[in-house]
Amino acid sequence: MRKILSTHPLHPRATSMLAGAGRLVVASALDAKTLAAEAKDADIVIVRAPLPPELFAGASLLRAAIRHGAGLDMIPVEAATAAGVLVANVPAVNARSVAEHVMFTALALLRRFRMMDRVLRARGWLAGREHANSTSELAGKTIGIVGLGAVGQAVGHIAAHGFDLNVVATTRSLRPAPERVGFLSIDALVEQSDIIVLCCPLTEETRGLISRERIARMKPNALLINVSRGPVVDDEALIEALRSGRIGGAALDVFATQPLPPSHPYFSFDNVIITPHMAGITEESMMRMGVGAANEALLVLADKLPVNLRNPEVIERYRRRFPAP
Repeated sequence: MRKILSTHPLHPRATSMLAGAGRLVVASALDAKTLAAEAKDADIVIVRAPLPPELFAGASLLRAAIRHGAGLDMIPVEAATAAGVLVANVPAVNARSVAEHVMFTALALLRRFRMMDRVLRARGWLAGREHANSTSELAGKTIGIVGLGAVGQAVGHIAAHGFDLNVVATTRSLRPAPERVGFLSIDALVEQSDIIVLCCPLTEETRGLISRERIARMKPNALLINVSRGPVVDDEALIEALRSGRIGGAALDVFATQPLPPSHPYFSFDNVIITPHMAGITEESMMRMGVGAANEALLVLADKLPVNLRNPEVIERYRRRFPAP
């Protein structure tokens, strides 16, 4: 019976979809050695944790690595391609969940929620209420979106149509801007935005994109929200800006090191919201991601190519390993 290895449990609907196609196994641990060992006899790997490159060298039966979500940084695509393994993902299905998280954290920062809640619980009603005098509305502000993929477009739509924000964006794509979204260069966006939202993938171009120099260009009360990947931001520079009161605050869902150590300086700031890489995780998105990954797995197990194949250059090598019927 074919083996489908998943790094994490899947949504019940996805689990039931795969029941007749193979034996679904959840990895016993997420370290490189365990994943490589447990993938040796797997036909499919469903991915929610980083895969080691050596996994592909030892998995002779492996047909596909399927990302439970959109970002491919957890899959060493070059190693998979060299081994003749298909790589697929499930794009766009958690965009709404991430976009709602962005608006939730922006509101929480502007309304000084963490500070108000802490003071209210420690010192009482009137002391907590005092924080209201220095809070602010979303409406009328400029939100700058870095990366206008599915998540960025969802953020822009909610921001413009739900909260009456001015929306600007920077993106590698030259496609027409969505309604009520203007394009700016990254430097102009950083200078003009009240809220900067990072929605871009992690690439060599975006690594360190929010650098010391760009943080210095931000408005004094600007907010930085990162739902992309941790290394897009220069952590040291951001921490310095927060310590000096150079910017208004930050909401960070992703980090260069995960889990974030409890002693990390980010935890020391009242104007920083820390979440454990969960912006895209809701009941609804987990169902959509699980079902999407299961659908791709079923296609591959039926000797078809996945809909969202991300390394098409592998097809010839893959077909030498698994000839089409």
